[in-house]
Amino acid sequence: MGDSVLEVDDLIKDFDGKRAVDRFSFRLRRGRILGMLGPNGAGKTTSIRMLMDIISPDSGTIRILGQRVDESLKDRIGYLPEERGLYRKMKVMDTLLYFGELKGLKRTRIRQRGQDLLERFDLAGYRDKKVEELSKGMSQKLQIIITILHDPELLILDEPFSGLDPVNIEMVKDLILEKKKDGISIIFSTHLMDYAEKIVDDIVMIHNGRKILDGTLADIKKDCSHRVISIDYRGDLSFLRGNPMVSRVRDYGNRAEIEIENMDHRQEVLKQLMQGVALEAFRVSDSSLNHIFISALTENREEEVAG
Repeated sequence: MGDSVLEVDDLIKDFDGKRAVDRFSFRLRRGRILGMLGPNGAGKTTSIRMLMDIISPDSGTIRILGQRVDESLKDRIGYLPEERGLYRKMKVMDTLLYFGELKGLKRTRIRQRGQDLLERFDLAGYRDKKVEELSKGMSQKLQIIITILHDPELLILDEPFSGLDPVNIEMVKDLILEKKKDGISIIFSTHLMDYAEKIVDDIVMIHNGRKILDGTLADIKKDCSHRVISIDYRGDLSFLRGNPMVSRVRDYGNRAEIEIENMDHRQEVLKQLMQGVALEAFRVSDSSLNHIFISALTENREEEVAG
């Protein structure tokens, strides 16, 4: 296995004759954060449920922490599902005691660690409240506490930012990075590309059940060599259509992102922009993860139509 904490090879899963996951393979290395990216319905959650042995693959293999998936592994994994599962009538501390004992923790340890985590996540004042009294964001933070309560070796987080406001997203992001520093390996599934770009080391992108992109974030950004011109402007950008120096324009009204084929074209494109619209701001940068995500999906859909 080398330094791989997780090895997934050729997973296939069908539901009612429709293929949800199609020969999906990837690796997670020790102490790294893997971003599992894809649109809704891409197969991310189905793949994660197979990792957790909630559903079985029709074919393919999964090895976690050096062994095949079974019940003995689950105490070594922290799993945050996309669909949260809390008992609404149970009090917060009782919830921690219940889930902590399922992971083999002693009640004294659960109370001590649980209190520390409740304080960290600004939930200490709710320890004796029922789960149904918590807001959506509070319930999400409680679910995250449950996920890390037993100090797992591997974290699998399916949409961990769901239901959180920007302040709490930062809190959870800091926690994820802290766990990485502790040597924990993490699978991180999200739609929020800006946050993913800040914390992931590696990426696997899935669309219609198939892997369409895989590698380190640095290598993928290097390979996706289109450069992006971001502008604030007033006017009409339609004159850029069909321009051979421009590969794609994403126009948001008074702001746009323009992908150019070659950095050598930058000055000429800028000249045309200055002649065609009133420029208020102009920035050049490498492709963001969001650009890469959208471009990869667009190219994959075009290939499917052509095929």
